[in-house]
Amino acid sequence: MTDLDYYEVLEVSKDCSGAELKKSYRKLAMKYHPDRNPDDKEAEEKFKTVNEAYQVLSDEEKRSIYDRYGKAGLEGQGGMGGGFGGSNMDDIMEMFNSMFGGAGGFGGFGQSRRDPYQKYALDFEIELPLEFHEAIFGCKKEIDMTYKVSCDDCDGTGAKDAKLETCDYCGGQGQILMRQGPMQFAQTCPKCHGQGQSIKEACESCEGKGFHVKEDTVVITVPAGVDSGHRLRAQGYGNEGRNDQRGDLYITFAVKEDEHFVRNGPDVYIEVPVFFTQSLLGETISIPSLDGELDLKLNKGTTDKEQYVFPGEGVVDVHTGRKGRLIAQVQLILPKKTNEEQKELLEKLQESYGVESRPHKNTFDAAFDRVKSWFKG
Repeated sequence: MTDLDYYEVLEVSKDCSGAELKKSYRKLAMKYHPDRNPDDKEAEEKFKTVNEAYQVLSDEEKRSIYDRYGKAGLEGQGGMGGGFGGSNMDDIMEMFNSMFGGAGGFGGFGQSRRDPYQKYALDFEIELPLEFHEAIFGCKKEIDMTYKVSCDDCDGTGAKDAKLETCDYCGGQGQILMRQGPMQFAQTCPKCHGQGQSIKEACESCEGKGFHVKEDTVVITVPAGVDSGHRLRAQGYGNEGRNDQRGDLYITFAVKEDEHFVRNGPDVYIEVPVFFTQSLLGETISIPSLDGELDLKLNKGTTDKEQYVFPGEGVVDVHTGRKGRLIAQVQLILPKKTNEEQKELLEKLQESYGVESRPHKNTFDAAFDRVKSWFKG
């Protein structure tokens, strides 16, 4: 993975903005973080490479050098050697503090809210599916969940009688020095997870896990206007630590699609089928809205894909409280079959418009004469 293009590593395009870069980095760092992937060497390597890529691309000067000369151009520029540092590292640590409750994942940086002997994070996240209308109008949801509680028999260590021995992988340091090419940095020991000690004999009560699983129920109020990807914190419903402190549960919403309405932020789109005669006559038709129905007055001669906007008929913005728009887009319907009577009526209608009913004739007359002249003589 070290030979991959940094943009490919972070799954962004070369013209991505800083916000897009940060968003993708955050997602990938959470995915491959060692706390979420214990004893997973592949995830550990990906995690290191993701951080290396972000350190370079989030710095405008380093990114410019990398775009022009690649990794070779960063040699001696502080981008490929000497470890992490500077404002980029502050940016990285700020994100890790928000994602893991202060646990930066790098030795010597940040303050961890996690007990060094605890085998799991206090905070965790679940995904909650919502029906379209539940997200639009808000609702109450009762969630049955499971969470971890520290094992009393081993004091959460996972070791029989809480007896641990010095970790032979890190020599009791809790950290190991990782080298990737010329780059070196401290990483939490994947074997003892930063404890510096390992289990000699597993606790029989928890089978060496250091925790038991309990069930709980949380009732949350989903605010009107939430969308897929929005998160809600249920304080005090996370995992319980060795000191009886309980973390937080983070709920990420996944909103289902609707059969007729298509949402784009606070705006909602609906496709309105309109028969061609309704378009010609400029009829007024009723269309559904989020909380009832609306009258849509068609312009005479409404065209396919034409849009009609209804301000204040969209979704409540969960941050500002303002409502978006309902946008009705016309889908012009033409008859697929005509009987003899309908054909006769259509021909009469066409004749009644005179030359206007045959716009192609005036348009192409000159073209026909020009083509004929090519073959004269």
